[in-house]
Amino acid sequence: MAEITLKGLAHSYEKTPKGASDYAIRQMDHVWHQGGAYALLGPSGCGKSTLLNIISGLLEPSEGDVLFDGQRVNELPPEERNIAQVFQFPVIYDTMTVFDNLAFPLRNMSTPEYRVKPKVLEVADILELTPLLNRKAKNLTADEKQKVSMGRGLVRDDVTAILFDEPLTVIDPQLKWKLRRKLKEIHERFNITMIYVTHDQLEASTFADKIAVMYEGQVVQFGTPRELFERPAHTFVGYFIGSPGMNFMAVEFRDNQVMFGSQPLPVNEAMERAVADASNSVEITSNNIKLGIRPEFIAISSSPSADSVPIQVTSVQDLGTYSLLTFKLNEQTFKARLPEGHSPVGETAFARFDDAHVALYIDEYLVEAGHE
Repeated sequence: MAEITLKGLAHSYEKTPKGASDYAIRQMDHVWHQGGAYALLGPSGCGKSTLLNIISGLLEPSEGDVLFDGQRVNELPPEERNIAQVFQFPVIYDTMTVFDNLAFPLRNMSTPEYRVKPKVLEVADILELTPLLNRKAKNLTADEKQKVSMGRGLVRDDVTAILFDEPLTVIDPQLKWKLRRKLKEIHERFNITMIYVTHDQLEASTFADKIAVMYEGQVVQFGTPRELFERPAHTFVGYFIGSPGMNFMAVEFRDNQVMFGSQPLPVNEAMERAVADASNSVEITSNNIKLGIRPEFIAISSSPSADSVPIQVTSVQDLGTYSLLTFKLNEQTFKARLPEGHSPVGETAFARFDDAHVALYIDEYLVEAGHE
């Protein structure tokens, strides 16, 4: 088991990087605590696999250090880091039986045979592979092969961490949930540090206790699924987490009120002061000031109120347990979730934003404005 620390880490595939855009991983500091179940979540090309390969030793970072339990391991090859890595496509030996595939890492370490069999049987039982132990791996289904690939990492007692690089991509959608639950059970049983790379927020949320969201080579937020949903620290997190993602409005303080283009926004006093301070502060030179609110926290009504704004409804999609309403405000498109049984609305309606869930962002990062 190990605590994995990334210290001043950065990586570029360019020999002489000239700027931030030349880095696949921008400078970061991060800690994966021993025994944690983590997900590394982000879109394709954000640096997830590069970071995983640096941790495992398949890639040496351009800058900074990788520490296992405080010891620098930058130059150590993968086999000396005691890391197990499960890739998107199963890495197994087709000509071997399932038993021999699971036993291979132990035999490769010259483990006595009397210790090999009970360990293989234990892991096969956990992964529900026992009936397949005598079958050649080439005859397995894709999900069975991936379970064998996972089992090869679990049989070793000396593994410090298991890294999963989008391991369920080739798995039938109906089996993905079952395998995610199986991974969760394995983590709880063995208490091994696990880092699971994925672009799927559902996979990340059902597997991990904490999620690191990556964007353009940086971890922009590290937190529980609930924290990522309720208080996104970056506009990308708000956009990427949730279905649909967060709504954003570029605002400014003008004529003693918060303005979204030509539309005054009714916000509480604390948010009004925060936007005013951001707009007028000599320390803040950016005019990139946004308010964000999730579709779940927008109330739609057919009648106006003191704290609502008029909207143009463009569509309502019935999704069973809720409806997804699309509307326009100041010529920008937004989404709101309507609970089941909500009263029908016409083309013109009114939207009210829940003060407790309106967030302020300056240069894409969350600013704690306080709420009254």
